[in-house]
Amino acid sequence: MREWLEYAAAWAGIKFLGLLPRPAARFLGAVFASAAYKIRTPLRRAAMFNLRMAFPEWNDAKRIRVIHGMIRQVGWMAGEFSQFPKYTREKIERIVVVDGFENFDAARRRGKGVLFLTGHMSAWELAPFAQALYGYPLHFLVRPITNRRVDALINSYRCWSGNQPIEKNRSARSILKVLAEGGTVGVLADHNTALEEGVFVNFFGVAASTTSGLARIALRTDPAVVPGFLSWDRGRRKYRLRFEPAVELARTENEEADIVENTARFTRVIEDHIRAYPDQWIWVHKRWKTRPPGEKPLYPF
Repeated sequence: MREWLEYAAAWAGIKFLGLLPRPAARFLGAVFASAAYKIRTPLRRAAMFNLRMAFPEWNDAKRIRVIHGMIRQVGWMAGEFSQFPKYTREKIERIVVVDGFENFDAARRRGKGVLFLTGHMSAWELAPFAQALYGYPLHFLVRPITNRRVDALINSYRCWSGNQPIEKNRSARSILKVLAEGGTVGVLADHNTALEEGVFVNFFGVAASTTSGLARIALRTDPAVVPGFLSWDRGRRKYRLRFEPAVELARTENEEADIVENTARFTRVIEDHIRAYPDQWIWVHKRWKTRPPGEKPLYPF
């Protein structure tokens, strides 16, 4: 019964916002996100704790302003997500501006596939959706939602423009196949990773357990690793999807050391983007939750 109720709530919410014009859907999405944040104490605690870790030089007033911006971005994403069935190539061009496409195109032309390095920035679900409508669909790694019906509903919207999901827990063989065919795989590499799945690298001056899979695949199959991030351009009142030049990989005779070094390079790219747009990253996630063996937890709650 609970599973059906969760599905019904998700379906009703998405369909309701989808019936509205885009501005109204974005506005109501922001209202819902603000309400959810206010009633979820763990989210508030994590956001402020993370910002104090990342920006110890800031005062709390500045951190609160950043949190308000983050909530607005998440709410806007909910509104955008509900509109996906309405979006066409013509309409997406009025919503998302592509910048640095030559970097992605050069990587794609190498013929060894592209690993699209990204994070939970701004309306991150919109980035691959827009990329597909621009003519370059991709496969993307997803962590399955526990409720199977909700998972299927969300993925049906994600794939509306031609993208395909790869379940994270069964990803290695699928990723290798896509890359061998010269395709693109999008990887969100900015969240905490279980001890057995990651390596510790510096993130805002604190060791953070970070997925090592991206570096392992990059070293063994030689695709281009192209950073790409969506951000809200306040001046143009549009989203900007920016592709950066491919990350140069470290290659020595010590593969494990190279995995750590390249994971650190990928993480620095993500951190630099967060520093440029701090109010557009998802600060409610416990990024430093996993600790090295024997080290005490950082989060006191």
